[in-house]
Amino acid sequence: MSFLSRLLGAPEAKRSRTAALVALSPLGRPAWSAPEPKRFHGEALAKNPVAARAVARVARAAAEIPFQFTQGGTDASAHPAALLIERPNETQDRVALAEMLATHLLLTGNAYAEAVSVEGRVRELHVLRPDRMRLVPGADGRPAAYDYELDGRSLRFVQEGAVPPILHLTLPHPFDDHFGLAPLVAAAAAIDIHNAATAWTKALLDNAARPSGALVYSGGDGTLTEEQYERLKAELAEGFSGARNAGRPLLLEGGLDWKALSLSPKDMDFIAAKHGAAREIALAFGVPPLVLGIPGDATYANYQEANRAFHRDTALPLARRIVGALAGWLVPEGTLQATPDEDAIGALHAERESLWRRIGAAGVLSEGEKREALGYPRQKPGV
Repeated sequence: MSFLSRLLGAPEAKRSRTAALVALSPLGRPAWSAPEPKRFHGEALAKNPVAARAVARVARAAAEIPFQFTQGGTDASAHPAALLIERPNETQDRVALAEMLATHLLLTGNAYAEAVSVEGRVRELHVLRPDRMRLVPGADGRPAAYDYELDGRSLRFVQEGAVPPILHLTLPHPFDDHFGLAPLVAAAAAIDIHNAATAWTKALLDNAARPSGALVYSGGDGTLTEEQYERLKAELAEGFSGARNAGRPLLLEGGLDWKALSLSPKDMDFIAAKHGAAREIALAFGVPPLVLGIPGDATYANYQEANRAFHRDTALPLARRIVGALAGWLVPEGTLQATPDEDAIGALHAERESLWRRIGAAGVLSEGEKREALGYPRQKPGV
């Protein structure tokens, strides 16, 4: 038996042989998903309207998509797990829970849900904050437990039972075995540029939207004493700087002359850079810039086309990932299927209408096959 086999034990049947290697490095040590997540997200959301709007737009659109639950091809909307997903706890419905999970995925690449069980049955679902969660890997490379820390206290959730207490949702990350890669990371540089451009604009407004200019002293030997220099600087800052003093005349004496300066078109190009950064932020989150009202994007012919692409390419996949994971978590056998009701998405009405016509005209399909092709469960016999 090899050293690695003796150290970690023989792998179980049907388990990847590389799983033990995954566990070798961080064996039993809790790992955070991201460094200083609150500071990073504060910079992105509290100070950047484009990122804040993009995250809210994606999370809300994905959460509002209704789902149909089936089991064995027939309606399962009354299944206990389906009812729990629709009403996870006393204060939240499915939309609120899914919106929070989607927001966490977009910001950190990770989202966590807790299953509260009473007498062996899951009764409630709650969202837990990613910045408070630590993962404890087991000997097989999989998460053995999660530590949730708050105010210096730690609560450990051991991943045992038919329904483990924690569902860990992730976005794909090619170089991390446990944690997901957030769109916010890809947008970080563009957010910095956009924030810097906003700060630059405010500075210009605070200084009458142009450089202050230069005071040229031509009296005496052309040099001010230190006392004269400090006094002049203080008077300029107090009486002539800022938006409230814009346009106020400057009284010059004693050989002082004002030489106004201005920005060249090249210097003013920061506006174009700001719009470019805004488009990059939107694209990082999967939102066509046109949907957010960002100028300069001609990828789509109109708003309806851009909104349709947004729902088809961004909102729908995220909704499937979240609700599908919840269903698979609560019903480990995998028999509960969650299918988005695309007919309820206004942005997709045109293409759904076309699909209905094509399926309706397909004479080779039975009524049950047509329902399945449209995403609806088969009717039960006698219905």
